[in-house]
Amino acid sequence: MGTPISYQPVEAGLVEGLPVSEWKFAQVDRSEELAELHFFSIKKRQTGGDVNFRITVKEFAAPPPGQHLRYFAEADKKVNQTTAPIRPCGWGDSVAEALSGCARLIRQFPYEGEDLD
Repeated sequence: MGTPISYQPVEAGLVEGLPVSEWKFAQVDRSEELAELHFFSIKKRQTGGDVNFRITVKEFAAPPPGQHLRYFAEADKKVNQTTAPIRPCGWGDSVAEALSGCARLIRQFPYEGEDLD
């Protein structure tokens, strides 16, 4: 016979020995997509004036159905409006990874809207 499997009790607020924020326990079902919001701003410097973007990163209690990642970042404005408008966004395993993906798209495409600073 092999070595018996031992189970260790999970302490409140710990999952696999790592601290877990209590708010995540408020979600009953993954389809609720409960998320904590993190807000950031970035200034895009370009000819014609600077543009301020607000980026919201959602930290989901559990990945939404069909996703494997828990962090999603999305900008408040579209870029590349005259050619193929896109709203910068990014997914990641951390706030930093999702935020970086979104910021990369803001830097990559021109802002062609009306609210230049």
